[in-house]
Amino acid sequence: MANQEEKQAENKGFTVQDRRRFSPETGEARQDAPEETVGAAQSTVPGDQSTESPRASERETLPEINFSAFVISLSTQALMHLGEIASPVSGKVEVDVPVAKQMIDILGMLKDKTRGNLNASEDRLMEDILFDLRMKYVEAVKKR
Repeated sequence: MANQEEKQAENKGFTVQDRRRFSPETGEARQDAPEETVGAAQSTVPGDQSTESPRASERETLPEINFSAFVISLSTQALMHLGEIASPVSGKVEVDVPVAKQMIDILGMLKDKTRGNLNASEDRLMEDILFDLRMKYVEAVKKR
């Protein structure tokens, strides 16, 4: 009898369902993807009717992440370290010229590494931001 149960278990097998929303080959959304929302968490607390995680509403208000937004965020950090804008944490203007130089160098490296891969507006953005930051850096060094 145990032999019969083992044979039934061997024949039964299992089913694999691909729940990925994007095709691993192309990275594009699959047509047969499940209708679930990304990032939604099921509540495990009895009586809690919320199906969203606490940070889901925060994710909705964040700006789109693209190359330009990334470059602008790095330049904002450099401006903060140059003393051009206040720190969002402390609310005070703090100058840290070596860190600002490092941020400017990172942007310069990024420009070099992406040469030929940017569209015209991204390339112009990199040029303008680097020129502006380098001029502000020279002014900051003269003030020291």
